[in-house]
Amino acid sequence: MPKTGTILVTGGAGFIGSNLCQFLIDKSFKVVCLDNFDDFYSEEIKQSNINDLLKSLLFTFVKGDIRNSTLLNNIFSKHKIDFVVHLAAKAGIRNSIFNPQEYFDVNVNGSICLLEAMQKHNIKNLVFSSSSSVYGNKNGKLVETEICDNQISPYAVSKRTVELLNYNYHINSNFNVINLRLFSVYGKNQRPDLVLYKFINLISNNQPIEIYGNADTTRDYTHIDDVVNAFYSSIEFLKTNGSNIYETINIGNDNPISLQQLIDLILKTTKQHDIKIIEAKAVKGEANNTHSDINKARKLLNYTPSVSIENGVKLFYDWYESKKLQNK
Repeated sequence: MPKTGTILVTGGAGFIGSNLCQFLIDKSFKVVCLDNFDDFYSEEIKQSNINDLLKSLLFTFVKGDIRNSTLLNNIFSKHKIDFVVHLAAKAGIRNSIFNPQEYFDVNVNGSICLLEAMQKHNIKNLVFSSSSSVYGNKNGKLVETEICDNQISPYAVSKRTVELLNYNYHINSNFNVINLRLFSVYGKNQRPDLVLYKFINLISNNQPIEIYGNADTTRDYTHIDDVVNAFYSSIEFLKTNGSNIYETINIGNDNPISLQQLIDLILKTTKQHDIKIIEAKAVKGEANNTHSDINKARKLLNYTPSVSIENGVKLFYDWYESKKLQNK
């Protein structure tokens, strides 16, 4: 295998994917990015995410759907893929409650198409982007050994299902798999529907923010730089350890804060004071609290979160402001 190799990144034009593609190219990997520009949010945003990447000779973009087996076979036939990072999914926990069939079609059936194409072309190394939502609504630190059979949204069920499918391909087809359970990722290129982006955008434009339930819910917010490093470390782990690998690993910050603390931090960062808060009914599907136990990530991936929530919010706000200037 070459020193670096070629990596297929599904969903590579999205928030996490575009940051990861840039990181991998900076590490001299060849990257094939597959994305269908799903209409959950603006296609223009995803196009903007990859505009700089398209200038690199190491980057190849393919527009298409993971459910298209012919397209997948063409990609694997044309490119000598060493690793697959599977990020492509129908996103949005709340939306999944109203569209469970679509979420299963994309997230589960699409993953089966990908796994089958990998098997056909003898590609055995997979890093999968799972979610902390697979734990359901639990209190305390969430450890990978928890029994995960109480998901509270179709999105979460679909992610857990793909983890189980990955295990089947590990057992039956000798795939090497790392499932990364990501906790509330935020940062540059973040989706506009996610809380940090949404609140900063509203507060910066002197508009009220809406809170579902109350502001006591807590999240373990994880900066995109730390998440990208975890994906890279997972690829290096697969490359170094070679065979019979199946691991599920939490990637979080191990430092949850309440929604109220996040709002206070945004106000401090944006230098805003008077905001109107609208309290709305709590929505189904969302956990009350998340807190990642990252001991396994520390041990296997040498993972140590490097971006505090204070610094991360400032970095995001600087990026948000720079995007506003570009769009003027």
